[in-house]
Amino acid sequence: MDFADIARQITISALPILIAIILHEVSHGFVAYKLGDDTAKVMGRLTLNPIAHIDIFGTILMPFILILMHSPFVFGYAKPVPINPFNFKNPKRDMAISAAAGPLTNMGLAVISLLLLKYALLPFTAIADQDIVMRIFEPIKEMLLFSITINVILASFNLIPVPPLDGGRVLMGLLSHKHADALGRIEPYGMIVVLVLIMTGIANYIVLPLKLLFITLLNLL
Repeated sequence: MDFADIARQITISALPILIAIILHEVSHGFVAYKLGDDTAKVMGRLTLNPIAHIDIFGTILMPFILILMHSPFVFGYAKPVPINPFNFKNPKRDMAISAAAGPLTNMGLAVISLLLLKYALLPFTAIADQDIVMRIFEPIKEMLLFSITINVILASFNLIPVPPLDGGRVLMGLLSHKHADALGRIEPYGMIVVLVLIMTGIANYIVLPLKLLFITLLNLL
């Protein structure tokens, strides 16, 4: 992959990545706000302004490094939106609901991208001038395809049932208080656990079936 290919890949992937990870985080804060926690709103994080959400490593460097490494998938994250569960009427339940908002938002974005591709873009490419197709429609097509991929990956990865990932928080909301508290004690070491799961390949047994499930559901549209 030469410099031109890398530049093209970054151009195609930058906007879908930003939209996917920013809306993922904003959805957490928005749902938390609706459930009684205004922490994210007070701190100015219920905004679509990317500057408020960009994490230098997770939003910029990590995706760029993965592209340079010819990674089979590109992944990134934004600054986590602050949530104070003590502001919820039912902290255990409402924390799970606000956590689920992230993956659900990503799947919603994947659905929107697929519908735009299938029912808006492709019909135009069939009748448009081929020069216009190659210069305008083809890059948009690649961007929408990448949007589907990145959102499915984000939804699947974040459903790994280890806190602080969304799947861990959702699972804590479903477990009894005793077992939820036990799982919650993992949270300070959660990202280390997740890294171990990734390095050992165990994470694939969770992420890949979820990814396949979501792709299968999208193919029904």
